[in-house]
Amino acid sequence: MVVIHQRKGKSRMRTILIAIAVAGAVTVGIVQAQVPAKCAGCHEMDKKKVGPAFKDAAAKNKDKKDAAAGIVAKMKEGKGHPKVAGSDDELKKAVETALSAK
Repeated sequence: MVVIHQRKGKSRMRTILIAIAVAGAVTVGIVQAQVPAKCAGCHEMDKKKVGPAFKDAAAKNKDKKDAAAGIVAKMKEGKGHPKVAGSDDELKKAVETALSAK
């Protein structure tokens, strides 16, 4: 009986770990789906491409209240980031979504 109970415990733990992994993958997928496709040419969620990974940018800016506004300004001016066309609201939403990456 004890062996059977231990197997059930391991099975539960495995199920919990799988659920956590799936939840993490779904969260990453949601964030990636919300960021415009034009951003994906230079950025990825967790890997540096031409530009930094969204996770790295989020970690770097996590304590800065005005980080999104600063990044949007750089995007519109073409300073430190290639110039991007779009309304302030569109760019702000994309930047805030990228900065929400964990």
